[in-house]
Amino acid sequence: MSASLPHDHPPHAASLADAAQLFDDSALTRRFAPVFARIAQGAVHRERHRELAYDPVEWLREAGYTKLRVPTEYGGEGVALSEFLALVTRLGEADSNLPQILRVHGGFIESLLENGDDALRDRWLTRIAQGQIIGGAVAERTAGTNNSVRLVEADGAWHLHGEKYYTTGTLYADWVDVTAHDGQSDVRVLVRTDAPGLARIDDWDGFGQRLTGSGTARFNGVPVARENVYRRYDASAPRRNSVLTSYYQALHVANLAGISRAALRDAVAFTQAKTRTFGVPGESRPRDNPLVQRVIGRLASLAYSTQSISASLARAIDEVLVARQHGRTTEETYFRLDIQTFQAQQIVIEQTLEAATLLFEVGGASTTSESRRFDRYWRNARVLASHNPAIIREAAIGDFYLNGTPHNERFGIAQPAVAAA
Repeated sequence: MSASLPHDHPPHAASLADAAQLFDDSALTRRFAPVFARIAQGAVHRERHRELAYDPVEWLREAGYTKLRVPTEYGGEGVALSEFLALVTRLGEADSNLPQILRVHGGFIESLLENGDDALRDRWLTRIAQGQIIGGAVAERTAGTNNSVRLVEADGAWHLHGEKYYTTGTLYADWVDVTAHDGQSDVRVLVRTDAPGLARIDDWDGFGQRLTGSGTARFNGVPVARENVYRRYDASAPRRNSVLTSYYQALHVANLAGISRAALRDAVAFTQAKTRTFGVPGESRPRDNPLVQRVIGRLASLAYSTQSISASLARAIDEVLVARQHGRTTEETYFRLDIQTFQAQQIVIEQTLEAATLLFEVGGASTTSESRRFDRYWRNARVLASHNPAIIREAAIGDFYLNGTPHNERFGIAQPAVAAA
């Protein structure tokens, strides 16, 4: 009979956190595991010193992460959205700033895949496959909802003037996708981040997701090539016949699931290494305490639940994308997908915030050490949860079920009453 393992080293202890999810182990997650481990290793240091994540973004670019959703005919890898979002969860576990930094980039890819303009799609998907990254400058924090950024023509050339905030990812990007007004309607334009007159400022003052570059972008006569004015639209109209509403929230849901995984991972590691239990004389091991075991059990269940919901939502979006390719979607298809997305949002937010709080129950005051920064999980989850307010979407869910009313969210900034001079 073989000798038993010492009690201090239970079998499979190193993989306990992976019990949070057993069905997303794939060649893709194994391929990116070393990159994500490298990112996770420096996460606390970056958080403590507000060290922007330039290196991690480059590691992801070099590993091909930024082109995973680009079809193979353009030089990308053409992975399914469900595969990609499972990977987002693992990246969110390593550092939840990173999925959000690249959220606009991913949304731009999805918008190109929906776009019927072959030339636009060919040009930008090829550039993204070559490694270029897109950031966003869409939102503002002005008193009204008018688009204050102007696209002005003078002497045969176009220039941008104005300011945006919540410009997530722009500090790390090669291009910025900007909403502006040209005196007639709202337009979307792309400008290089090294263009003269463009200032990107790291003044994001949120208490979480501090490294996402979500601060200010100022445009002082930034030149715009005509071919990069790529869309004219009514930003006051609700988004229809598109998976973009679901995509943007599904990425947050996947990222939140990653935070739940991280809370479980750190709770397990902290408890296994600890040798003192509150209220017990002498040396003791919290890992043997049934109350601590119960906390870990709850954390594992929350991590499993958030990932399961995220995976289910991702599969639903994939099903719609396949149906769209075969001409089987209607406007109602997208309404129902959005409602399903909002439902996932409600529960994953609640469960991730619970996990981020419950983490502190495994070790008392020592869990609050600044050297660990366990507080970042709650702060980051709370900031992610504050995007696209859940209470508004919960009401939209109820209205849909009771009255069959589709949600009526507007994205972008309403047209100003007076055209630009």
